[in-house]
Amino acid sequence: MAGIATFGEIMLRLSPPGKERLFQSPRLSAVFGGGEANVAVSLAVLGHRSRWISVVPGNEVGEAALGALRRHGVDTSRVRRAGRRLGVYFAETGANERASLVVYDREGSALAEAAAGDIDWSEALSGFEWFHVSGITPAVSASAAGLAMEAVRAARSAGMIVSIDLNYRSKLWRYGRRAPEVMREIAADADLIIGNEEDCQKALGVEIEGGGEVTGPIDPAAYEGLTARVMAEFPRAERVAITLRESLSADWNKWSAVLRNKKEFLTGPSYEVRNIVDRMGTGDGFAAGLIHGLANGWEDARALGFGVAASCLKHSIPGDFNLVTEKEVLA
Repeated sequence: MAGIATFGEIMLRLSPPGKERLFQSPRLSAVFGGGEANVAVSLAVLGHRSRWISVVPGNEVGEAALGALRRHGVDTSRVRRAGRRLGVYFAETGANERASLVVYDREGSALAEAAAGDIDWSEALSGFEWFHVSGITPAVSASAAGLAMEAVRAARSAGMIVSIDLNYRSKLWRYGRRAPEVMREIAADADLIIGNEEDCQKALGVEIEGGGEVTGPIDPAAYEGLTARVMAEFPRAERVAITLRESLSADWNKWSAVLRNKKEFLTGPSYEVRNIVDRMGTGDGFAAGLIHGLANGWEDARALGFGVAASCLKHSIPGDFNLVTEKEVLA
């Protein structure tokens, strides 16, 4: 299978038991997660050579994070030890009409303080065919954005396939540059662009027809024009995928995705997901599933269906990692 390298930040995730509010009781469960790390784990479980590249502090917390990745088969040999701390986020699981809550504590993290030139990309990417990054990393700090741009350019120069999950996070863009100023430059080098409606609008500045947001039941056909506009503005992209989530409550969502390539617009299967266990990492599960199919040379429709099914299953798994096999997804 293809060798796929990812670059981004991993964090310590602290969550109250079950569906309690934060600090309702004096207990928090601790796991690790982060957009590109989640993709790396999923791809490793699906059978790929998977490498995660980053900067973590050289302390017990940083080593524990790397251990969590290695347990699932991810190569962490090109992770640099530097910086003072690992980022933390607090995640409260929603229930019924109470939405989930995320609180970040990642300022001054090892990756936020890393800068262009800190990673030898020719060495880090050697032997891998695909490179993946998300819009979370460039949002962390100006220096992290510079490092992400450096990584994408190095991957492009090495002839690698480049994918980006836009992953707009309004709580992170706080260092003086608007998301489209940074993200449009990175997305211009991508072969595969993944996101949702808000990501396209807020990260790339590409509006859905008529502006505003799609309300009511989701009609996949409404995104035909949006994917066409993204592809027109970023002509290097061979494919644009949009995930579709209709939230009836915190526990009950409808989930699907669409994909446009140079020839056609495709609609993926739709799942009604009730009794959601954990929504964190579902978009990463989709990205990994789609990459898995495309890297294996599947037709786009099959790869899209696999990505939607893989991410559907992630809703049933606690934590950030999507620990499902190809056999389970196909079933």
